[in-house]
Amino acid sequence: MRLYYKKLGSGKPMVILHGLYGSSDNWISIAKLFSEHFEVYLVDLRNHGKSPHDDKHNYELMRDDLIEFLDERGLGKVVLVGHSMGGKVAMCFAQHNPGRVEHLIVVDIAPKSYKELYRRESLNHSDILTAMKSIDLKEAASRRDIDRMLSEKVKPIRVRRFLMKNLERNDDGVYRWTLNLDVLIRELDNIMDGVNRNCFDPAFPVTGIPVLFVRGGNSPYIQDEDMDFIDKIFPSAGLITIPDTGHWLHAEQPEALAKAVKEFVSG
Repeated sequence: MRLYYKKLGSGKPMVILHGLYGSSDNWISIAKLFSEHFEVYLVDLRNHGKSPHDDKHNYELMRDDLIEFLDERGLGKVVLVGHSMGGKVAMCFAQHNPGRVEHLIVVDIAPKSYKELYRRESLNHSDILTAMKSIDLKEAASRRDIDRMLSEKVKPIRVRRFLMKNLERNDDGVYRWTLNLDVLIRELDNIMDGVNRNCFDPAFPVTGIPVLFVRGGNSPYIQDEDMDFIDKIFPSAGLITIPDTGHWLHAEQPEALAKAVKEFVSG
């Protein structure tokens, strides 16, 4: 699959993979901070942003999409950064293609299942995707109309603003979601799980690659006890915590995240 991407800066190649509902646009601000030292590639994963929609969505396919992306651009070893869903893609890619990764940075996600976490949350991913799907975009004359309709089921304004970054108008002026909602709804359990031997096999630990996990101090996604399993797959992995931030570190604390990544890559 030919993935859409944006490129900034020059230097050592860095590829950034966004999370669920995300796109390359969400990482522009922090990519500008990285672009002083890196040639940054911001990639839209399948069924997101401006990349193609497809009837299948799993980590093995997203891993293979990334291989194709690197090969098409003649990129050998890269600094690979992945957040949330993109972090699982990055981990899966590194385990199967360690020779293509110079440094691996995994942002606020662990190689474990998150099914129970998202089901316990008061506003879980199933609710969000269903709310987006339920809106009749043909009835919306403006983004304000969509925000009003979405607010009936998605109360936090910050979450709505993030979701509405996935809106665009078609040639007829009608709004559309750039996300492939039908497929993401159908594959949500697999996205939240994503733990299988095709991606994360402790029998074949990844060595020889510097690995850093970065978590938000207010986020529940990486717990201290998760490091036991992380160590089995990435024995040399380090962990840092950025305080006073949740799951979306790149939006809440971009300078702190950029500083941590640059210091890690520079050694």
